[in-house]
Amino acid sequence: MIDFHTHTLFSDGDLNPSELVRRALVKGYRAIALTDHIDGSTVDFVLPRIIKVSKELNRYQPTLVLPGVEITHAPPAQIPDLAEEARRLGAVVVVVHGESPVEPVAPGTNLAAIQAGVDILAHPGFITPAEVELATRNGVRLEITARGGHSLTNGHVARLARESDAILVIDTDTHSPENLIDRKRAREILIGAGLDDYRADRVLENNEDFLNALMQKHRLS
Repeated sequence: MIDFHTHTLFSDGDLNPSELVRRALVKGYRAIALTDHIDGSTVDFVLPRIIKVSKELNRYQPTLVLPGVEITHAPPAQIPDLAEEARRLGAVVVVVHGESPVEPVAPGTNLAAIQAGVDILAHPGFITPAEVELATRNGVRLEITARGGHSLTNGHVARLARESDAILVIDTDTHSPENLIDRKRAREILIGAGLDDYRADRVLENNEDFLNALMQKHRLS
């Protein structure tokens, strides 16, 4: 399993980074991104801690830890600046908390994230066909999520992504130990979103392709 969207006690997760990574290792994870929630008030102290612990854990255990952020409930107009700042501070993965149907995310968040060229738009809810087409052109990955609630629109996201050939990835949005999944469960969630066997396998390959690109870009091992 390769997971680009998880949370620790640096935001609203239940576990410290070491325990989260240990539990991911036991689940068979090849790589995990720590993407705690940030906005303009927290990015400059949350992200450096994630970067520090990621480097430390990568010295001592085999699951590759990627430092990142999830820009969450920020005003849409601020998202480009926050994404740029996160990358400047050293984020390897930049995720934006999309317009989930179960939270009052500001309208325009999906579009702002796509226009900013972030890495992943998480649980983008009732994303529009035009936004999906723009995500395809900008290389922004759309998330199929394992997280309850946010997953209500997985089928909608998967259908539009098929029509526009958008890049899908699957992540857990882990907050608690029970949220971690293995590759078999990830595939079941993709099939449940309406993807056939071939397309489900392709999404899992998209996760692998993105990880390989990050490893090459940032010289990770």
